[in-house]
Amino acid sequence: MIPLLAQASADAPISLWPFVTLLVCVVFIVIAITRLRVHAFLALILAAILAGLMTGDLPDPNDLNKGLFHSRVSLDTSEMSGNNWNKAVTWSLMGFGDTAGGIGLVVALAAIIGTCMMGSGAADRVVRALLAAFGEKRAGWVLLLSGFLLSIPVFFDTVFFLLIPLARALSLRIGGNYTLYVVAMAGAGAITHSMVPPTPGPLMIADGLKIDLGIAMIAGLLASLLPAWLVLFMARRFNERLNIPMREAPGASHQDLQSIVDKRDDQLPGLLVASIPVAFPVIVISLVSILKLFKATGGAFFPYLEFVGQPNIAMLIAAAFAIMTYAQQLLANQPELKGKLAKALSEKLESPLSTAGVIILITGAGGAFGGMIRLAGVGETIEALADKFSVSYILLAWLATAVVRIAQGSATVAMITGVGLMSAVIGDGSGLPYHPLYIFLAIGFGSITLSWMNDSGFWVVQRLSGFTEKETLRTWTVLLTAIALVGLVEILIFARILPLV
Repeated sequence: MIPLLAQASADAPISLWPFVTLLVCVVFIVIAITRLRVHAFLALILAAILAGLMTGDLPDPNDLNKGLFHSRVSLDTSEMSGNNWNKAVTWSLMGFGDTAGGIGLVVALAAIIGTCMMGSGAADRVVRALLAAFGEKRAGWVLLLSGFLLSIPVFFDTVFFLLIPLARALSLRIGGNYTLYVVAMAGAGAITHSMVPPTPGPLMIADGLKIDLGIAMIAGLLASLLPAWLVLFMARRFNERLNIPMREAPGASHQDLQSIVDKRDDQLPGLLVASIPVAFPVIVISLVSILKLFKATGGAFFPYLEFVGQPNIAMLIAAAFAIMTYAQQLLANQPELKGKLAKALSEKLESPLSTAGVIILITGAGGAFGGMIRLAGVGETIEALADKFSVSYILLAWLATAVVRIAQGSATVAMITGVGLMSAVIGDGSGLPYHPLYIFLAIGFGSITLSWMNDSGFWVVQRLSGFTEKETLRTWTVLLTAIALVGLVEILIFARILPLV
């Protein structure tokens, strides 16, 4: 340990070695991902082991202290007692397994829902209903709401792939406003992707900070309203000043656009059926959380509602509806699949489940890294320094996440790193002058900051929209940075005037 600062409130010095450990590990993650092109899963799990090796004397994993990772398994460590190298690996793998086990099913089910909503036309049906309600003159609102809502259960890249043909079709039909449509839907999707569970990043933050998932969903949605309005405002300004034309782009040929324009509503699922996979989990999970918040849990029906509102069960039911809708549409369009439907569905879901598996691996490795950061004592060191220099924990959470986001590009990796750090700093949040959900929101907004050329989302937007790199920097990058800053100011204000404690 290297004591470099004296605490004002005590004689014991503040050791900065845990902070050195954190800095080395973050630099390792950034260089491994951005320079060496190491997969994020490998970079994070290796960083977790590195943190353990740099920590020094790690505790023996046992049934008494396994709560550091809230592990679900009994441990026999008699053979490794005193061997810090073995303990670094064991603790890292415990953190990986515990995190992956906690969020794995929800992530996989979200991937299934997204694929089935696209394949069945359910997502198209939701968008068309919004278009009918608002009218073509308010098509910007339609695409904003579509991106906002669909990015809750569906990954951002998937939503953009889904909506960009509709944006191009609308621009073709109306005769302009292409920049408005692209920026509105992309910006809104980026917000809920980082702010509202069950998207993996926000789900990981809520789990790491031990925030009720329903409360996290409600808080994320409410905090996203002002930034969503900002997205539409800036999209209109970009449209007026830049007026980027619609160019040829991958995945959206003229024939595809024309088929979207010509498709009839009766070829799509009904609106109620199409909406269930999105609406059901949000409603039941939030309802259970609200009833618990107001202590209205005494009814005989509540245990059944609580079971259905458990996130894994709610998502499972939503996925079942999505699969049934997809199956009906497949049989309607391809009657020859009768008797072979199960095989066809299995093949359709193979790709999204493979993608979900990679996300689970990365998220689990992030959990391992966050756990090792806690064991390294980073939380105690940063807490002491923050207290000494009166640094806001909200600002600290936002800055830490934003730095990782800017350095290596991935919003999810930035959120994982941010929650690992802040869970170590605030513990159960009982010592905060405000509810820990404000830390949750700060990490989410920090992860939105400055998407540029090291972010896969940047390239998805640039390539599929037909924007040039310079145009994408002037629109997408500027927009997301503005969202992150407005979000930070918003939660700093509300944490002071509405602390919720």
